Amino acid sequence: MKNWTSTLNDISKQSLSEFGSLTSEQLNWKPASNTWSIAQNLDHLIVVNETYYPVLASLKSGTHRTPFIAKIGFMVSFLGKTVLNAVQPDRKKKMKTFPIWEPTTSNVIGDILNRFQNHQNELIQKIEGSQGLVEKGVVISSPANKNIVYKLETAFDIIVSHEQRHLEQAKEVLQLMKNNTSH
Repeated sequence: MKNWTSTLNDISKQSLSEFGSLTSEQLNWKPASNTWSIAQNLDHLIVVNETYYPVLASLKSGTHRTPFIAKIGFMVSFLGKTVLNAVQPDRKKKMKTFPIWEPTTSNVIGDILNRFQNHQNELIQKIEGSQGLVEKGVVISSPANKNIVYKLETAFDIIVSHEQRHLEQAKEVLQLMKNNTSH
């Protein structure tokens, strides 16, 4: 099952080792008003990933409907590659997220690391439980826009790359915080 599970487990471990000793105040520290805190980055991942859960449920129940564009193979491939390229961890290009994927609040409550760990375990179970759908090459719509379609396999690639991207972003915030407090 690709390396989704091991990568997600690694992200969970890294988030605990990097941020596990931080206070709630430190987790919510922001270097600038237009930058997300460590907690907001983790909360954003939970918010985004959970929007895929109803899609997975509808696939399993047989009620999932994709738009006509999903029947056009090159569009499925093109859109999937485009989204996947946009969420790569290198973060050379800053992106604005869809409104439905904004972090829930600007000051995230202190148990964000526990919530993130629990979320990661649930996400891994959902991915592992979808192996048959991946093997069938099922096409889904993005939870943010029904006309953005890609294979479920690509969706899982997107989720994992997106998590890696935000882990790197959160680490950068941690470094900025350390630099800010060492003066």
